[in-house]
Amino acid sequence: MSTVTDPIADLLARVRNGANAQKIDIFVPYSRMKAEIARILKDEGYITDYEVDTKAAHPRIKITNKLANRSSAITGLKRVSRPGLRRYVGAQEIPRVLGGMGVAILSTSRGIMSGREAKKKKLGGELLAYVW
Repeated sequence: MSTVTDPIADLLARVRNGANAQKIDIFVPYSRMKAEIARILKDEGYITDYEVDTKAAHPRIKITNKLANRSSAITGLKRVSRPGLRRYVGAQEIPRVLGGMGVAILSTSRGIMSGREAKKKKLGGELLAYVW
């Protein structure tokens, strides 16, 4: 069994590959942080649903991809802050992704949230990923 050094990048790669392959269901190993990122993707409308499956030997998250006209709602995903180079932003420095069409995902002191939500609450934090 191999260990993943960057579990968030692994989640994003699995979602990206599933979206490109037009898969309906994508399975990723469970962690609270990955479940929160899946919640943000659902709230922003990039995926249809997600659920935590604890019946298996190893808990996992089942992400249901949103397909419209034989293409995924997710066009692109990019990991910004990584273990080798962390990227932090203040509340005023939160970037707009694709001129507001995409979403930035941040890890703040109040939990993981989208860039819009963090801006409203005037919170900065670690810039995890961009989704568009």
